[in-house]
Amino acid sequence: MEKHRCGWCKGDALYEAYHDLEWGVSVTDDQKLFEFLLLETFQAGLSWITILKKRENFRRAFDNFNPEKIARYGPDKYQTLLADAGIVRNRLKIKGSITNARAFLAVQKEFGSFSTYYWSFTAGKQIQNAFADYRDAPAKTALSDRMSADLKKRGFTFVGSTIIYAMMQATGMVNDHEIKCFRYDEV
Repeated sequence: MEKHRCGWCKGDALYEAYHDLEWGVSVTDDQKLFEFLLLETFQAGLSWITILKKRENFRRAFDNFNPEKIARYGPDKYQTLLADAGIVRNRLKIKGSITNARAFLAVQKEFGSFSTYYWSFTAGKQIQNAFADYRDAPAKTALSDRMSADLKKRGFTFVGSTIIYAMMQATGMVNDHEIKCFRYDEV
């Protein structure tokens, strides 16, 4: 018997694996949170599957999503990234990733970890939603609005409310698996 999955991932093996193993699982590791922040930055205006297919190229190009290294990128590395056909070559998003790495490190310094800051918005708890169909999930919420505004105030870029809500879903801050999905009770 086939497992019921959320409708958004059906039909693509890479999407299904991401759904089954990662999406909606609570992430508290700073490096992993930064990875999702960087990938969500590049996803803006594109489909997630586009980014997922290029994920390993992003990992290689952006030093395994290491914020300390990315924060030190200068003009030469910026030009190298612009020329890298394996990633999304968007000038503003590349600059935004460097800016966000610097802001990320500042948040780590202030709060002890980015995870402490990030999860403080929900008191460390996952928000349990109950949608029968993935299309019923919102694109943003009052909480993602608040997080977005705070991140912008801290110098982050490409952190609009919709991007932040997608990150909240991906990192398990909210459980937006369909209630009949086999992962709903597992995450």
